[in-house]
Amino acid sequence: MPPALLRCFFIVLLLPCKLVAQTSTVIVPNAEQDDGVQGDSIREDATTVGGQSVIFSPAKKRRVIQATEISERLKIDGHLEETAWKEAKSVQRFIQVDPKQGKAASFDTDVRVLFNRNFLYIAAINRDSSGRKALRVPNFKRDFSAQSHDLFSISIDGFNDQRNAMAFSTNPYGTQRDWLSFDDFLYDMDWDGLWKVRTSRTDSGWVAEIQIPWQTLRYARSADSTQSWGINFSRNRRFSNELSAWSPYPRAFTSTRMAYAGLITGLKPPPPSPNIRIQPFTLIADDRYNGTEVGNRGNTKLKIGGDLKWAINPNTVLDVTLNTDFAQADVDRQVNNLTRFSVLFPERRAFFLENASLFGAGLPGNANTGEGGSMVIQPFFSRTVGLATLPDGTSAPVPIDAGARLVYRSLNRNYGGMYIRQRGISGSPATDFAVGRYVENVGKQNRIGGLFTIKNVHDGDSLKGHQNGTFALDGFFRLGQSLAYSAMVIGSITSDNSDQGMAAYSQLTYRSNQLVGWLTQSIVTKSFNPEMGFVSRSDVIATTPGFYLVNRAKWLPKWVRNFEPGFFVELYHKASTGYLQEAQYNANPIWLTFQNGGNLGLFVKPTFQRLDDGDYRPLDLSIASGKYRYVRYQAMFNSDPSKKVSYQFSAETGRYYDGRLNYGRASLILAPTPHAAFTLNAEVNEFKDVGEYSGTIKLYSIESRLAVNPRLQLISFFQRNTYTDKDVWNIRLAWEFQPLSFLYIVYNHGTYAGSVRMMDRQQEQHIIGKLSYLKQF
Repeated sequence: MPPALLRCFFIVLLLPCKLVAQTSTVIVPNAEQDDGVQGDSIREDATTVGGQSVIFSPAKKRRVIQATEISERLKIDGHLEETAWKEAKSVQRFIQVDPKQGKAASFDTDVRVLFNRNFLYIAAINRDSSGRKALRVPNFKRDFSAQSHDLFSISIDGFNDQRNAMAFSTNPYGTQRDWLSFDDFLYDMDWDGLWKVRTSRTDSGWVAEIQIPWQTLRYARSADSTQSWGINFSRNRRFSNELSAWSPYPRAFTSTRMAYAGLITGLKPPPPSPNIRIQPFTLIADDRYNGTEVGNRGNTKLKIGGDLKWAINPNTVLDVTLNTDFAQADVDRQVNNLTRFSVLFPERRAFFLENASLFGAGLPGNANTGEGGSMVIQPFFSRTVGLATLPDGTSAPVPIDAGARLVYRSLNRNYGGMYIRQRGISGSPATDFAVGRYVENVGKQNRIGGLFTIKNVHDGDSLKGHQNGTFALDGFFRLGQSLAYSAMVIGSITSDNSDQGMAAYSQLTYRSNQLVGWLTQSIVTKSFNPEMGFVSRSDVIATTPGFYLVNRAKWLPKWVRNFEPGFFVELYHKASTGYLQEAQYNANPIWLTFQNGGNLGLFVKPTFQRLDDGDYRPLDLSIASGKYRYVRYQAMFNSDPSKKVSYQFSAETGRYYDGRLNYGRASLILAPTPHAAFTLNAEVNEFKDVGEYSGTIKLYSIESRLAVNPRLQLISFFQRNTYTDKDVWNIRLAWEFQPLSFLYIVYNHGTYAGSVRMMDRQQEQHIIGKLSYLKQF
């Protein structure tokens, strides 16, 4: 890379550190909360200035809810008929977070807390004068979309450090949603805790009754007989799209910003002690293949394995997996990639999803909002383990013999390590994967850390083994309630020294109720090769600044909640030459968020592309080398996602390299009842004289979810891609017969045209039955 560009990059990398001392967030101090009920109120004038909602500071006196101890074990049925519930102390008086920050909630929510030596019980009476007809629950999907459902949420800070939270949500039908939050910045959204909820629905609202084992929660050992934890409750009444909270927080944040949480007092949890969860499984699979390339064969196999989770102490958890199987994981969706960036397929396997936030350090990228642009830089990406990438971009599983993960989290530091042994098969030698992570908490909400990976590929039948490793240093600094800065530097090396490279990024973000802005700078050298990581593009220097306003002016129509115009830029220079390879200037003059949760957006995208010989061509189109300048136009519309019928539409048109491209994507979601939901997707790319190609490529899918209740569901998915001429079917019956114990019956079928004779249809079929049982000691 030219020295001038290298110096420029590191100036941008370090510049925010010099500026932040001069940058401050406008915080309006909140008056002490005291109305004679232990701080059970908030002054509305403390949350607004000149009629605009502001980032107010956490209350000096926190709201308090007192837990009541009981001796009996409750029946969890959602009806609250036991005497203990009637005698429990309650809190109400929720405060709006959105749309009218600081105002009293439009409908009352009554929360009560009980506990015995085994469980923490929480009941929420969500009152609503419209009763059942106001409830919005499109489906029974676990970890459902918070934007589409009525919900009640709990955020628990067992260490009372105002940084970390365990969050539990449910909708009016008892569907579960749970996650872990760290500094309201990193999230383990796919964490599945062991807890139970049942609900009931009436003409006056809905009731949630929740039972959480003490063993599921993480809390400090204390010499005191009673403990006080941080806690908050929030509710989304989806019919009016109103979000409210018991202990209010600014609408720019989430309910897991625990500095704004209240306190729960009077708790007497048992002393933290080692607890163990084992989850053995038995699997039977029948595999059939038919075609000139895959052969005509079939086999049936029996597989036994399992997972173990040992909470050694409140801070340390050990996970072990043996003869691992991911039959229950959802299949990847096919994607037709029209960009010069590699596609990042999400992780779907449960073992790798837990504690992903600790090991998943790096630049996540967000091409939808512009924050970070399309660049993704991750020194460790779990999908490199146990999966082989196929030519069409999808993945095929490789057996995992065993794995272990140890994670330690505390107020001062977090660290962990993971080791995986991948079995050797034809074309893929036995491989060892190891990753280590250490993070030191500095001050209230700052972190400095390091991460390393080691991949050891053994000698194979015709392949010579090698080693590959990376080492990264990173930091996160919360410079105010709205301002944050993060950065990372990564190096990679292979055993034969063929790949020695580096990558780095620097990101300054600002988020308030009225403005979201960012400045992201990243670099990936040509020889950077993290074999256990992921980079969306190599040999690149990326500069991606941008902002959007969040305006709630009085002149807006009543059906519009936010007017959010914005502008963001993506500049990509080739690191090895310094030449500008790609530029996109995204003007977003109109982005409307409606009161019902829908959106309308218009974009204008002046674009520059420089294609050199050897550069990647989208869809392998024969586009000539050279410079291209063109403008593209995009429109997006989403209707209210909580309704029984909703839809999404995105259309884009304009020049594309040396020709034209018209793009359209539409989704229709039908949810006549929460027990039945159907999604139809269609994507069309119409090329006109692009690399001398004119034609239409289509990608469409149908997905259905039929559910008796949140614990017994039949999910079906079909997708066809005309570009690869591939059809995929996936059908899964999932029965959670007790918390986190499952019976799965899975049918997978795929057909595609072979490369020997295009009319030769290759086929594969898999029928799988898997039974897993969770036992907690």
